[in-house]
Amino acid sequence: MIGDRIRYITEKIDRAAVRSGRRLDDITLVAVSKTFPIEKIIDAYNSGLRIFGESRLQEAVGKIEHLKAFPDIKFHMIGHLQTNKIRMLKDYFSLIHSVDSVHLAKKMNDYFYSINRVQDMLIQVNLVNEPQKYGIKIEEFDEMMEKMKSFPNLRVRGLMFIPPFYDDPEMNRGNFRRMKVLFDETKKKYKEFKEFDILSMGMSDDFEIAIEEGANMVRIGSAIFGERV
Repeated sequence: MIGDRIRYITEKIDRAAVRSGRRLDDITLVAVSKTFPIEKIIDAYNSGLRIFGESRLQEAVGKIEHLKAFPDIKFHMIGHLQTNKIRMLKDYFSLIHSVDSVHLAKKMNDYFYSINRVQDMLIQVNLVNEPQKYGIKIEEFDEMMEKMKSFPNLRVRGLMFIPPFYDDPEMNRGNFRRMKVLFDETKKKYKEFKEFDILSMGMSDDFEIAIEEGANMVRIGSAIFGERV
């Protein structure tokens, strides 16, 4: 079942990539496995997936420890991080999507310095200033980018965006387009970040539109694993 869903999604990603002038290999699929059991992650792994997204640190750490026998499996932290839990990050995540403030970035940089690790991360952007969502606001974005230059143990790889919810995903096409413009402008303006190459946006309901508008990483959960209970 999971294998069939992955094949179906992969075909959709492929077609959306072609529509945007790219190829399937240009798009990274993160299987959002938060709240799903280890058995489902293994099923997805056996169907070819290698990158899994978690949002709750304690749950994620348990899964990662359990799956250490799979040497090429990778985990991304996609959920909000509390500063008092930063020490749980260790070297568990190949990418952290959800750095959403200068305060958090400083605490993370200090911690990763203490364990001699340079951590790949994305800056989460609250593009439309939704009060219920985390993310750096547009009017504070440049200030944060300037501050990131002084955090050598954080490697800024790109941007992450969670769009507003609409019944019709097409309603977010303009927001995805604006994020691509911000991504391109940031890459051009802040040349210090030499590996700035990831635009993470698009989920189960809207990943095709996000890819068409420039996403090169999508986070898909329920379309792979089924509905959460």
